[in-house]
Amino acid sequence: MAVTLTESAAQHISRFISRRGKGIGLRLGVRTTGCSGLAYKLEYADESQPEDLLFESHGVTVLIDPKSLAYIDGTELDFVREGLNEGFKFNNPNVKGECGCGESFQV
Repeated sequence: MAVTLTESAAQHISRFISRRGKGIGLRLGVRTTGCSGLAYKLEYADESQPEDLLFESHGVTVLIDPKSLAYIDGTELDFVREGLNEGFKFNNPNVKGECGCGESFQV
């Protein structure tokens, strides 16, 4: 089981943690919400919890709670720029459908 970052995502996260002045990595998980049922949640982690699963990708630590891993195992997190917009893009092989607005997904 694994979650990975593209080089672009890892560089963006590293720069943000550096500017922030603290943090050990990125916490990635899912929460129940939206029309399709699940949404990603991202936050910068200052410490790990005992139950966290840790993955290393391009020098960045990704922390995931065990319940979320079932929904995001195999996901690659990318950071993309499209015109004037930029943001994280989730390449999740487990997704079976997404809502029209792109806010939530189902597995």
